[in-house]
Amino acid sequence: MKNHPKGLIPAALSNMGERFGYYIMNAVLTLFLCSKFGLPPTQGALIFSIFYFGIYALSLVGGALADKLNNYKGTIIAGLITMAVGYTLLAIPIMSNSDNKQFVFTFTCVSLFVIALGNGLFKGNLQAIVGAMYNDKRYEKNRDAGFQIFYVFINIGGMFAPFVAPFLRDWWLKVNHFVYNADITTLCHKFLQFGQNMIGAGATQEELATGVTQYETLTHLAHNVTLTGSTIDPSNLSEFCTHYLNTFNTGIHYAFIASVAAMLISLVIFLCTKKIFPNPMKEVKDVVALTQEERLKMAKEIKQRMLALFAVLGVVIFFWFSFHQNTVALKFFARDFINTNAVPPEVWDFINPLLVVCLTPLIIWFFSFLRKKGKEPSTPKKIAIGMGIVLIGYLFLTIISSLKGYPSYNEYMALNESGRLAIKSTPW
Repeated sequence: MKNHPKGLIPAALSNMGERFGYYIMNAVLTLFLCSKFGLPPTQGALIFSIFYFGIYALSLVGGALADKLNNYKGTIIAGLITMAVGYTLLAIPIMSNSDNKQFVFTFTCVSLFVIALGNGLFKGNLQAIVGAMYNDKRYEKNRDAGFQIFYVFINIGGMFAPFVAPFLRDWWLKVNHFVYNADITTLCHKFLQFGQNMIGAGATQEELATGVTQYETLTHLAHNVTLTGSTIDPSNLSEFCTHYLNTFNTGIHYAFIASVAAMLISLVIFLCTKKIFPNPMKEVKDVVALTQEERLKMAKEIKQRMLALFAVLGVVIFFWFSFHQNTVALKFFARDFINTNAVPPEVWDFINPLLVVCLTPLIIWFFSFLRKKGKEPSTPKKIAIGMGIVLIGYLFLTIISSLKGYPSYNEYMALNESGRLAIKSTPW
């Protein structure tokens, strides 16, 4: 690390702790919203999307505040504390029922807003500090490699975090004499809403057949997800569904306590090392009078840089558009169409950061090799290469889905248990 500033690793460790806590929540959030409130995937995904938009939109607030106060470090500290408060609120196991559902839903959304606000205060400002480290002429040429190292630490946090929530949830299910099943929370909500046939009044014959099939599936699953020693009678489906949902979601609430701990660890790391971090906002000590020609030249250069910046932003929007399907569409895809007996759908978030951690050293070496030969591509070209590789991945998924003939979500839920198992793919 002799070619990088000494503050890089402490900043990366602080960011890794924050990301570890965030990815614990991120791994389960969409599925948690569906299991807690009985939301269909479209509504769960919409809430997640609004929350994630809030993270990026509130980064503007965090950046403006740090600029105005000329206090990036203080803003980062405030962000970590705010996120810890948000995760604490989310960790409170308030269960939803017909009487308090609106209150609990609002409380959950407020908790997510607090987390998004804290993230907005933290996220961009720490990266601005890392960028300021490379304003030093000694390290400027290694800026790209420095940010790759910084993001490796993010992905180390993201690599282990997805295991936390499923582990605690499954442990709490086992304590209460239950086992995990990916389909059962949706079926439990439908039974509590619609009763024995899991349908409403005035159903068509087709809807009735679907409801009966789902009822039979739930009855079968209820006997298979209850362990010996449970005080819950699987034949009493109303009692079983209520107890299973409360137990399932309480286990996830407990997982958010780990997110609180991660925020506090990140805060301690930052407080212990903040003196070595530069402040991106520096006072101008020497005011140099510029000629009108020099002012025009500077204004033109700034305009060109801003246009280049917005051009890059316009491109990476589409990268993140596809990448964050990892938390929404791909999560539901794993839940419904992958055999999750050995690997819960939440744990699939582990695979992406694992590959980032493994491949980044090779990428850094490869671009260093090209740099020595004077053939290193520009940063925009690197972005284009990355997007091309992502495109290949989604083409692969599209082809596989077409060949396997995967049904829609509603068609999938109408299948009985044997029909669902028949269409599931292996994790590979």
